Amino acid sequence: MPKSIRFHKTGGPEVLQLEEVRAGDPGPGEARVLHKACGVNFLDIYQRSGLYKLPLPSGAGNEGSGVVEAVGAGVTHVKPGDRVAYAGGSIGAYCEARNMPADRLCILPEGLSFEQGAAMMLKGMTAQYLIRRTYKVQPGDTVLFHAAAGGVGLIACQWLKALGATVIGTAGSDMKCALAKAHGADYCINYRTENFSERVKDITKGAGVPVVYDSVGKDTFMGSLECLRPLGLMASFGSSSGLVPPVELGLLMQYGSLFLTRPSLNTYAAKRIDLEAISKDLFDVVLAGKVKIEIGQRYPLKDAARAHADLEARKTTGSSILIP
Repeated sequence: MPKSIRFHKTGGPEVLQLEEVRAGDPGPGEARVLHKACGVNFLDIYQRSGLYKLPLPSGAGNEGSGVVEAVGAGVTHVKPGDRVAYAGGSIGAYCEARNMPADRLCILPEGLSFEQGAAMMLKGMTAQYLIRRTYKVQPGDTVLFHAAAGGVGLIACQWLKALGATVIGTAGSDMKCALAKAHGADYCINYRTENFSERVKDITKGAGVPVVYDSVGKDTFMGSLECLRPLGLMASFGSSSGLVPPVELGLLMQYGSLFLTRPSLNTYAAKRIDLEAISKDLFDVVLAGKVKIEIGQRYPLKDAARAHADLEARKTTGSSILIP
């Protein structure tokens, strides 16, 4: 039987267990995917820790790539033998094989590897909706992107540069700042040694930026508001440092009639037509060489707990993947 990473209680990385789970035949609207690689994301940690509540026991993981082995009734857009990649749909991507909703699967172009597919779907499609829809970045815009050396950040920095933006990144070490700059960031602020909001004001000559993309959460939220120009947009799309406390709405007026959103890929890609548009945009920029997918860490499937521990400890750069 296929092996799968599951957890029966929430907690630290140690709750992740390798188990045998029968895949069976796909039901109506489903496809069975034989995984070649699985992506590791902070979303997985939020779910495993209990920050995001799940029915237990549960599988783990939200992103993967592989080959379609079989399809259920009513499935027409994929067929056995197709190379596919996905993000979302149902939890349980950390496994050798699984049945899942077929409408979440995207055909992986021949020019992209399975490892690239698993490393970029959630992160790359997140970058796409953030910079092309949440706030549609225009040439000449100056933007602030936190965690610029992470999986989403490295993709976003390259994509933003290709769009003609000036990119200010933040990261937690000089090494990570150098990595972000090598991937398109014009500036990168080590927030452990510098006050990032003051540096942003210096860089923009006091004007501020039109948009801040923040996946860090609690530790950076208030400073991010200070970086925005009047009528600017705060896109808070993650909480790696912890959840943002309740916000007094009057602050948004005080800082210049700001806009605040808490977006998610699940909403932006809920409709099949939107999923196809987002993934096509991502595949196109990667195939064109404008965005390179950096895989910083590879782990055997059985070492999922170590992958989580490394990600939580900020020991990683770029994307992390599991190899079944």
